[in-house]
Amino acid sequence: MKMTRREVVKLGLAAIPAAGLRRLAAEQPDSKFAGVQIGIIVSPYNFPSIPLPADAFLKTLVQLGLSAVEIQDVRCEVYAGAPSKPREGYSGSPHLTAEERAAAARKQAEELRQWRLQNTAAILGKLKTLRRMYEDAGVKIYALRLANTTVEMADAEYDYFFNAARVLGANQITTELPEDPKLSQRLGDLGARHSIYVGYHNHLQVNAHSWDTALQQSKWNAIQLDVGHYAAAVSGSPIPFMKEHHDRIVSMHLKDRNYRSHGAANLPWGQGETQVKDVLLTMKQEHYTFPAGIELEYKIPEGSTPEKEIENCLAFCRKALS
Repeated sequence: MKMTRREVVKLGLAAIPAAGLRRLAAEQPDSKFAGVQIGIIVSPYNFPSIPLPADAFLKTLVQLGLSAVEIQDVRCEVYAGAPSKPREGYSGSPHLTAEERAAAARKQAEELRQWRLQNTAAILGKLKTLRRMYEDAGVKIYALRLANTTVEMADAEYDYFFNAARVLGANQITTELPEDPKLSQRLGDLGARHSIYVGYHNHLQVNAHSWDTALQQSKWNAIQLDVGHYAAAVSGSPIPFMKEHHDRIVSMHLKDRNYRSHGAANLPWGQGETQVKDVLLTMKQEHYTFPAGIELEYKIPEGSTPEKEIENCLAFCRKALS
């Protein structure tokens, strides 16, 4: 009897090696609808019920039916044997003072830096295995998300990250849009060296010209457009910006927010002012090929779970593009 993917999951997906998912599932995950690739980025800090290590996270993606992902450095590095505990280091202990938390964060950053530089070949070998694991399960890693980029970071450490993106099969590194043009120039130069795009992500600090300097500095500097944050920031539709700059957008984040002039609330999809459905239809009509990643940021309703809300967001995309 042919079994669906969900039935396989219910029979014990957690116990199935990720490399065996393709053989055991009756259908591969497929979140490409009408030519529009829907992916996801899931904060490992906001939703602890979703596994942190990249191999365990893969099982969640397959269960949810997602075939593309922007994966964070922390997930990959925990899988590869990183020496620290990123969730604790990120959130900080409530029993520590601000100064103690800052000191702990500096110590953790230095431990990670030393681990990366002293074990690069071994780490990249593990990431190569991780890529095969994802591809065998039918999931494409399209972006490697970096939590921190600074002017002070050494070229050797940046080279490590660009090599990690390449090994994972990603065509882009994503990070926050820098305030310092020296950093975007440097990242653009590194992108050119490695033939990997750097997609700069926005929060509420942006307007239609916020990426101008970075885009002029290098063809490898690009836009990762968060349509919800953008709509809130400018109190208007993100679609005109999409159409004007589609050739420099390498990926997007999908969420639904009200305009800043109306409070900028993060809401369940279809309840805000971002025009998420119209954004998706524009991608379909204009044949945009960059992936659009679900980013779950609204408050989880009582009685629901992050996984259920991700399913709701994916269903929203499927219906909008049908």
